[in-house]
Amino acid sequence: MQTSFMRRKGAPNTMLIVDDDEMNRVLLSMIFEKDHPILEAANGEEALRIFAEHKGEICAILLDVQMPVMDGITMLQKLAAEHVPARIPVFLITGETKSEVIQQAYDLGVMDVIPKPFAPPIVQRRVNSVMELFAARNHFADVVAEQTEELREQNQQLQNLNMGMIEALATATEFRSGESGEHVRRIHDITRLFLEKTPLREKFSDEEIRQIALAAILHDVGKISIPDAILNKPGRLTPEEFAVMQQHTVSGDDMLTQIPQLKGLPFYDYARLIARHHHERWDGKGYPDGLSGDAIPIYAQIVGVADVYDALVSQRVYKPPFEHGDAVDMIVNGRCGVFNPQLMEYFRECAPAMRELYARRAD
Repeated sequence: MQTSFMRRKGAPNTMLIVDDDEMNRVLLSMIFEKDHPILEAANGEEALRIFAEHKGEICAILLDVQMPVMDGITMLQKLAAEHVPARIPVFLITGETKSEVIQQAYDLGVMDVIPKPFAPPIVQRRVNSVMELFAARNHFADVVAEQTEELREQNQQLQNLNMGMIEALATATEFRSGESGEHVRRIHDITRLFLEKTPLREKFSDEEIRQIALAAILHDVGKISIPDAILNKPGRLTPEEFAVMQQHTVSGDDMLTQIPQLKGLPFYDYARLIARHHHERWDGKGYPDGLSGDAIPIYAQIVGVADVYDALVSQRVYKPPFEHGDAVDMIVNGRCGVFNPQLMEYFRECAPAMRELYARRAD
């Protein structure tokens, strides 16, 4: 009696009987033909040809050892080379009694050895028991594969949702300051470029790089809290106004800590530290905390460079865009604050790729 596993839709259900004795083939067929279509072969060579023609249909192979043209062990060796016994149960039904032959068959993946002459009820019980185990295992593997794919799709949907939420939040900030939402995407791309195309690549895994670049999108989220009159002022800010503007770093950190949906996401800590520290400078003259040197997280330093470069080469309410080469010189020569000297070497290396990145986006 077959189980529900063995009857599941699309499951292989044909049995291949390989024996040079026609009477044995008839007897075995009679045992199993009620539940299985039967294919027969008189030797290993013929059986391999049939197996190749019906590979996706066969659920079990009943195999004799001593046969002309190609014996059962030779056939089994060829099947084992293709890892067939791991997918389809193979049973040795034989009069062979040599222990070394039996051991070789087991080593090649045979599930059971049934001696001749055989009793039909015993053959039926032993073969069906193993086939049910295989069918259950395959069914379980199918279920796991389906659930894994469902989880993958759900995870991708969640990532897309998170990305959409992050971009919406960041882009809202950019629109408030009269800038295009492309700014945050450029910061994302430059950050990723720094981490993938310089020796910094050795410090981070692919997933960490992806998460840091994602976190970079939120670097200026705190500007939501800055009044429009200061955020969009076309001229130079007064010292009092600049002090207010500086608070966007602290506000960004605070804001991210107050969004419960972000906590626990892999980019969360990167996002907080980048939002707070991307205006710190190597000599300690940045803000808000006056951090210096390696006390500034390297990914916040990278976003700081990317943010300054993008501000220089982009049209802003308070200035026209600078040319790429002029922007690079201004950053490297310290006219926009002092940056990590090693990071400046990497910046020079990345500069041509950054110019190409902006040219592609302009197209």
